[in-house]
Amino acid sequence: MAFYLFCGLALLLALGLLGQPYWLDYRRNRVREAAFPAAWRKILRERVPLIRKLPQHLQLQLKKHMQVFIAEKAFLGCDGLRVTDEMRVVIAAQACLLILNRATDYFANVRQILVYPSAFVVNRVTVDSAGVQQEQRQALSGESWSQGQVILSWDDTVHGAAVADDGRNVVIHEFAHQLDQENGAAQGAPPPLLGDTEYDGARWSQVFHAAFAHLQAEASQGVQGVLDHYGAKNPGEFFAVVSEVFFEQPQALAAEYPALYQELQGYYKLDPASW
Repeated sequence: MAFYLFCGLALLLALGLLGQPYWLDYRRNRVREAAFPAAWRKILRERVPLIRKLPQHLQLQLKKHMQVFIAEKAFLGCDGLRVTDEMRVVIAAQACLLILNRATDYFANVRQILVYPSAFVVNRVTVDSAGVQQEQRQALSGESWSQGQVILSWDDTVHGAAVADDGRNVVIHEFAHQLDQENGAAQGAPPPLLGDTEYDGARWSQVFHAAFAHLQAEASQGVQGVLDHYGAKNPGEFFAVVSEVFFEQPQALAAEYPALYQELQGYYKLDPASW
């Protein structure tokens, strides 16, 4: 009797696992079919001017993605901050720019989005050239953790959304890290879409590292181009920085780094310079 009970439970578990993707698709389709709230449209108009540049079909796609994103992610306020719909909408709008025109699982690794009122302080242990460890306190506007959390400063999030052409956007930056972390630590080599026949890993690596070396040279010489020198820190930060500029200053990026822009255009399946 126990054997048959065990087999029955195992069968139910197997059927549950097999049915989970279909249930998830069904649930997401129901969310996307719902009308986009009028209050959310008002928030987008007032807080995220970049969205107005998108063609109408991309605006519609973005709104559907936002509905799923907001339904599935837990938004947690920190340091006494109370999370509002405005916060959810502004964050979701910027994060979902990165998954337009792409087969997406909505940043499946991200379970929680922690929102601080402003820059938050963290302790970091650094090692100097002599090998001596030192603890430093740093004020950050955002962080991306591989354990399933994205941490954001609300002040910096609002500013990044409001100024849509300065190439600096903390939400795009941190969620670009999440894309990069889908195959391990952020190293500037995010995994391509499944079945993407246009992706050439060798070409990506060649173009990416040539551009990264160029930025490192600019940073060492004190030359300021379109990319923030913070991107010269490591390949992971470089990918996050160029993603910010790709969406906010696409024409300038295409002019200064044409090959890199083309690779990003292929990866994100978008051409922001044409908006």
